[in-house]
Amino acid sequence: MSTFAITPPTSATSFQDAAQLLRGLHVEAVLLPLLWQIGLIILAARLFAWLFRQLGQPSTVGEIAAGLIIGPSVLGQLAPGAFEAIFHPTLHGVPVALSDQLFRWIMTGFSQMGLIFLLFLIGMEFDFRHLKVSGKSAIAVSVTGVALPFALGWALAGAMYPYVGQGIDKAGFMLFMGTAMSITAIPILGRIMMEMGITRSKIGALTISAAAVDDALGWILLATVTALVTSRREGGSIDWIQTLLMLVGTVVFALAMIYLVRPLMRRWISRIMSTSTELNVNHLAGLIAIIFVCAIITNLIGIFAIFGAFQLGAIISEEHAFREAVNRRIKDFVTAFFLPIFFAYTGSRTNIGSLESSQLWIFCGLVSLAAIVGKFGGCGIAAWLTGSRPREAACIGIMMNTRALMELVVINVGKDLGVIPDSVYCMLVIMALVTTVMTTPIITRAMKGTELEPLIEESGFLRGQSQA
Repeated sequence: MSTFAITPPTSATSFQDAAQLLRGLHVEAVLLPLLWQIGLIILAARLFAWLFRQLGQPSTVGEIAAGLIIGPSVLGQLAPGAFEAIFHPTLHGVPVALSDQLFRWIMTGFSQMGLIFLLFLIGMEFDFRHLKVSGKSAIAVSVTGVALPFALGWALAGAMYPYVGQGIDKAGFMLFMGTAMSITAIPILGRIMMEMGITRSKIGALTISAAAVDDALGWILLATVTALVTSRREGGSIDWIQTLLMLVGTVVFALAMIYLVRPLMRRWISRIMSTSTELNVNHLAGLIAIIFVCAIITNLIGIFAIFGAFQLGAIISEEHAFREAVNRRIKDFVTAFFLPIFFAYTGSRTNIGSLESSQLWIFCGLVSLAAIVGKFGGCGIAAWLTGSRPREAACIGIMMNTRALMELVVINVGKDLGVIPDSVYCMLVIMALVTTVMTTPIITRAMKGTELEPLIEESGFLRGQSQA
């Protein structure tokens, strides 16, 4: 199962015709428009990352905005000819629909490969030792940050369904809406906290701990919901046996990774790090092969390939020297090349024009409101009830409200499973951007008198001087 579904030809004859047309293409004819697309995507991502840093926003917010701006909502409206020429190029002798599908396949491949590497890097960022320090407060914040948003998303989806859910499985729609509301983007949150210089603070440690548990629960929830929706879609009703096998396979894989693969990986890593602080080409090739094997296994289980890569990263997260060596090798390339392609792919599927009525815009506002109340309000209140002062609790709540990248992953899964309609997809993308953009302005106001104030001022973040 892949995160991005591609519609196959409808018959053997159409498949043969399409194959004949594609075989007649010269590789350079496909490569040229692809280079234009990727080049524009990368330049736009870096430009907007820099611009948003000057505006006091994290660079990752600019990268997300770039994907939306070069999509149909902005570029497609302001310069439709240029947008069509770049993102819907025509190939000589190939029907437009087939040409679009070809480039969609290629961009999907890049996006999926990038997500595999990204989720591996995210897994390595987890530090479960924080839970020993933050204790009950982190657990309370995390559980509230999943349960309350899920309940609000579920209820709101039920109310919206008669207006936006024509032809869509209602249970699947409600499940994915709840899941989408529950996500906290720990890689984006971590990056924001690093730019602000607050990673070693008490508030930062508590928030990262809660976000780590939140993310783990969120991925389990996503895998479970995906299994349920897939079973309903393929059989008309939930195939509980197939779903159970998928869940059992997931648990067995996780246990095998912890108790069998982790000791082997630690020995291999120890051998590598004993001779050098850097990875050579052979070590890097071996690591990539292991990442792909884990991704293949979870793909065959029936969940997504990205989960295997994430699990591998998580089991070696305590290998700090190795993590730094890996980051030096591949993190910048993943960030500069693969992530902008993913954001642009999401932007190309997001058309604000799909919100064509005032009613849909009202629903869009309600989606964002429910998301904010569930995360910002729920996590903030949980932190306050477990000992944090009001301003500290507000900072914790708003940081937990950050969704960004992980939200985009979830809603792309839901869209490709056919349970998120275009209008709601647009609402959720807007919600992901809004909840991420509001993070820093509220923190810079709520931080007054807390331990975060001197740290953020010292970091240079407020002057746009922290590292992008």
